[in-house]
Amino acid sequence: MDKWLHRISVALTVLGLFVSVYMTIFKFTENENMCLGNGGCSVVNSSIYAEVYGIPVAVIGVIGYAALLAVLLVETRNSFFAENGTLIIFGLALIGFLFTLYLIYVEIALIHALCPFCITSQITMTLFFIISVIRLVRQPSD
Repeated sequence: MDKWLHRISVALTVLGLFVSVYMTIFKFTENENMCLGNGGCSVVNSSIYAEVYGIPVAVIGVIGYAALLAVLLVETRNSFFAENGTLIIFGLALIGFLFTLYLIYVEIALIHALCPFCITSQITMTLFFIISVIRLVRQPSD
């Protein structure tokens, strides 16, 4: 395992988790002072697309980033995850990236508003996905 890619992955996951927690707090408190920029956060967060089956998208982000972080942290300490962690991370990252593409489409084409925190999470997940692909390709074959 490449230690630099692992460290970058952890850093991106922590950033994504932070942004998702922040947006979850914003979703539940509706505190407009938390929305920075052009007010896109409010528009995005109050749209019908801000929840999936009643679960806020930000909470889905918290769960996703927490799952990625958990796998990254046990990857170096557990034999199962040492052998399969790269593939598990790739699978989770692929799901997160596809969901990110959907959210980008929703913001641009349907809501016509951009949230700076959402964009931060989208960039974070995209970079994480790219790194997960690099890790997968570089993984030594047995």
